[in-house]
Amino acid sequence: MSRDFVGALLQLNAEKQVPRDQLIRTVEEAIAAAYRRVANEEDIHVQIDADSGRIRVYRARFVADEIDEENELTSFTVDEARKHKPDAQVGELVEIEELDGESFGRIGAQTAKQVVLQRLREAERDVVFDQFANREGELVNGTVNRVEPRAMILDMGKGVEAVLATTEQSPLEHYRIGQNVKAFVLEVRRTPRGPTLFVSRTHKGFLKRLFELEVPEIHNGTVEIRAIAREAGSRSKVAVASRQEGLDPVGATVGQRGARVQAVVAELGGEKIDVIPWNDDPAQFVANALSPAQVLSVDIDQEHRIANVTVPERMLSLAIGREGQTARLAARLTGWRIDIRSDVSAAEARAPKPEAAATVPEAEAAVAAPAEAAPTPDAEASSEAEPGGEAAPEPVAAAAKPRSRRAAASAAEESSS
Repeated sequence: MSRDFVGALLQLNAEKQVPRDQLIRTVEEAIAAAYRRVANEEDIHVQIDADSGRIRVYRARFVADEIDEENELTSFTVDEARKHKPDAQVGELVEIEELDGESFGRIGAQTAKQVVLQRLREAERDVVFDQFANREGELVNGTVNRVEPRAMILDMGKGVEAVLATTEQSPLEHYRIGQNVKAFVLEVRRTPRGPTLFVSRTHKGFLKRLFELEVPEIHNGTVEIRAIAREAGSRSKVAVASRQEGLDPVGATVGQRGARVQAVVAELGGEKIDVIPWNDDPAQFVANALSPAQVLSVDIDQEHRIANVTVPERMLSLAIGREGQTARLAARLTGWRIDIRSDVSAAEARAPKPEAAATVPEAEAAVAAPAEAAPTPDAEASSEAEPGGEAAPEPVAAAAKPRSRRAAASAAEESSS
């Protein structure tokens, strides 16, 4: 074989970006597989000289201690191997004879061509897979290729597609064919058609990578994102901390006049983002997570992982958020179960109950006057109506009724006389 073959290999190396050694090894295996198929022998091997392009075909077997049915066509014993090579050792490949590569004819050449092309496609897919396999957890750019009922397919180039499932899309966003889309790589799978990427735009890692693009301090590690809580399409909370003394992590993340965080918000289709400072003190961190609501106090229950938060009455709805969103995101961000109540309800819970306070004087009055006359039925009725209070005016009215009846009777007698 001439040097034209080597030139063709180098051209394939440039086009497919397959390493030269791997390309030559792939062609050797493909040609050997074709020769084995035509000659119906399993011990045929091929060697290609990368400089001259010469192909050498030969029969060789591996040296083994024991021969079983599985490898009897590709192996032989040490005694048999030493007939061809005196110093043959177990596990070594020993050449038996060299074959004429031209003796296989046109059918063998066609078979070799098909196998070589197939192996080259496989090698190309392996190279592309290796390029994307290391990109899990990173940000990639793709073009919307087509939209399916349950997913959107992105074209990543080099024949690679990315699947953006409907569950991984923000409800605020709408896509069109040909639109450039950024996405977060969740997984890379090997398929018969090549590597396939599964990406997301709702994962909290996507938000982190966007901040790394927009904020140089986060990219170089001066400011660190310690925690993220996200409800895609609605609101997210990001806790940041500074590794450099004197640097404000929140100010660096937000940017001048909010330019940096607004760039991230625009990429997310208008999702609201709250940037808060990280604090090692759980109580202070919980208070920061509930911002912009004002927090009066935070009591930490370490055993049950509960943070009891007290806020002003006017701040209660702001601390809880719409449908509990603010409190829910704060709990995810901090890792604490948060119990929020107003200062009014907290004061009422600490105050003694009025029923318990009124029971003691009544009992003491009953002990102090045990010998008093039993009350009249009218008096009993008035005490039940006004428990714990002074005598009501009803008994007076009831006592005046007999006098009014007697006066009416005497007035009737005088009129009759």
